[in-house]
Amino acid sequence: MRDALGVGVAVGLSGFAFGVTAAGSGISVVQACVLSLLVFTGASQFALVGALAAGGNPFTAAAGAFFLGTRNAFYGLRLSQLLALPRAVRPFAAHWVIDETAAVSLAQKDRGSARLGFAVTGLSLYVLWNLTTLLGALGTEAIGDPNKFGLDAAGPAVFLALLAPMLRTATERAVAVLALVLGLGFLPLLPAGVPVLVAALAAPAVLFLKGRRRS
Repeated sequence: MRDALGVGVAVGLSGFAFGVTAAGSGISVVQACVLSLLVFTGASQFALVGALAAGGNPFTAAAGAFFLGTRNAFYGLRLSQLLALPRAVRPFAAHWVIDETAAVSLAQKDRGSARLGFAVTGLSLYVLWNLTTLLGALGTEAIGDPNKFGLDAAGPAVFLALLAPMLRTATERAVAVLALVLGLGFLPLLPAGVPVLVAALAAPAVLFLKGRRRS
């Protein structure tokens, strides 16, 4: 409950930043709210409105957002085994398969705690993200630059707090360090959100090198 509510509140409040960004890019309040209700994955939403704000083609912007969202399918494969939800519930639970719910669920020690973490994180984050999206879009002029409130740092800070205790072995620490190097290295070279996908290559790279050393 503590981890789930911590993530849900901290990241949910960053919906202010999306609402402000969306309104600043020319998207209406209704369109911003529909994105948060139906898409509900922050990186894809920011990528979409960012591309539109830069004058990009709507179809190209949507394709980029879709590409970033495909990472949730890999979370779904792992969470399907971990949570083992009834078939009737899975289509609804799939809408909440995002970075935050995956991080909280995978950090738990048993299935019951993982299910509770998934449900509480998903519900609290979904409600807060949509509420703050609406408030941010409506109050763009009053809020001003969302970065000065530190909202852009809330999500990464929560992830670091969750990740640190999970790095117990040398292999896990090596993956984390290499992912950091790849992510920061490609940050100035690739579009927003893509460096995160490149950083995911750290895991197979480290495991491949570990296998060669053993052989």
